[in-house]
Amino acid sequence: MKERLIRLKSVRRLIKTYRIESQESLLGLLQKEGFLLTQATLSRDLKLLKVGKISDGHNGYVYTLPGEDEQQETERTYVNDFLRGYVSIEWSGSMVVIKTYSGHSDSVALAVDNLGLDDVLGTIAGRDNTVFVALREGISGEDFMNRMKETIPELED
Repeated sequence: MKERLIRLKSVRRLIKTYRIESQESLLGLLQKEGFLLTQATLSRDLKLLKVGKISDGHNGYVYTLPGEDEQQETERTYVNDFLRGYVSIEWSGSMVVIKTYSGHSDSVALAVDNLGLDDVLGTIAGRDNTVFVALREGISGEDFMNRMKETIPELED
């Protein structure tokens, strides 16, 4: 199976290239390109890419991508939420613990979830000031930190 980032790039390219009216059509195009994915995975990809549907001017709707400026602004919002809320990051094996300021665990977890980091399986926001991050098999906490620093250059050790 091809990696998620490559698949997301293909989704963007297909939406820009073709007039796609349904997830089924998009799923078929992706499968022709060799991607093995479910409709649920495609739905998550479309949500992550902030894909919308607009009227085609006749009697149907087609998928569309947000403008580049809008996408960068959204990512910057998540980066700011993360930087505003986190206190420290520590790890053991494939488990990362992010300590946050009181009341910021939800926004920090949401930011990690939405920054499109392939190394992350998911997050769990604690009740108040802790976020647990589960990493993919073979990914270390150090790998995660390096990726976070690439994504958020302002991140301190």
